[in-house]
Amino acid sequence: MRRFESLGSSLRSNPERWLVTGAAGFIGSHLVETLLRLNQEVVGLDNFATGSAANLDDVRARVGDESAARFRFIEGDVRDRATCLTALDGVSLVLHEAAIGSVPRSMDDPWTTHSNNVDGFVTLLLAAREASVRRVVFASSSSVYGDDKHSPKLESQLGRPLSPYATSKLVDEIYADTFGRTHGLDLVGLRYFNVFGPRQDPNGAYAAVIPRWTEALMSGKQCVVYGDGSTSRDFCFVENVVQANLLAALAPENDVAPRVFNVAYGARTTLLELFEAIRERSAVFRPEAASATLKHEPPRPGDIAHSLAAIDRARACLGYEPLFDLRRGLDATVGWYAAHAGITAPAAAPSTRSLKETHDVLAHGHQQVHHLSNSR
Repeated sequence: MRRFESLGSSLRSNPERWLVTGAAGFIGSHLVETLLRLNQEVVGLDNFATGSAANLDDVRARVGDESAARFRFIEGDVRDRATCLTALDGVSLVLHEAAIGSVPRSMDDPWTTHSNNVDGFVTLLLAAREASVRRVVFASSSSVYGDDKHSPKLESQLGRPLSPYATSKLVDEIYADTFGRTHGLDLVGLRYFNVFGPRQDPNGAYAAVIPRWTEALMSGKQCVVYGDGSTSRDFCFVENVVQANLLAALAPENDVAPRVFNVAYGARTTLLELFEAIRERSAVFRPEAASATLKHEPPRPGDIAHSLAAIDRARACLGYEPLFDLRRGLDATVGWYAAHAGITAPAAAPSTRSLKETHDVLAHGHQQVHHLSNSR
């Protein structure tokens, strides 16, 4: 935690120019917001395949005009070399989030997943080398563990991928390892475990479970679970992911030697437990949600039954210490979706206050960290 405490003052004293690919997406927009709050110059690249201009509008509104003036947005495709070179002009550090996510989507359309996730990654890496970028931190996925039976998941133990999406992320890791040895690039991969939080899209056939269920409970729709609900995941609030990215980007060379790190909270939650937690919080805003039930449908091809991360490597090497467990993350997330839907919150309802807490840690150090650890 000490490394994260000192990160804010270090960044403010030594501002950098960053490129965030997928900047209009869920995770990308949170990275942009935090960097702007830390007085960094940020270039955002997105083709709006899955991102949203509304996410960037929300960021600008939250950080204010002065900070937003340090943000330059380029609408373009990471698969285009010229676009990448333009975006990388003067950039020191890259946070690569651009991708086509979702296991089910990749089962339906493997080519689009491969083209964006693999071709786009290689194009970016070659451009980053030409632009003499100092380090690229890229988003990998817990899906690379595939049919590995070990629990918790260790970075050194992989199974066989169960979907084209998982394969695309594994191929990215292989390219990163190869390019690090053959092309002199400094690359760090982060294997995300079921990230959730405000701005995550609840709509469409490939929406993640937390935004999908939250939106359904807020609007009186039926919630669907694939399987019997015993499937479990390691749900990780987006602010934990922001922390991991900044630590990975700025860690000394020796500390990132393993090159791949799990990013999670380190706790397992079944989908039935998750539904109860979301339903309880949604009922604060919409009392009818308290009686909602789940509709069961057959399991989906490519889904992993259980997923739990070992985060010891990230703790030891990066100084990563997730600040938000599922409970606190859902407080902020459900409150945000209620406000986004125009539902007035009762005085005692969960709020989006937690979204400020990571920024407070970066700004105020020990005092805020002490408060957070006491509140778990």
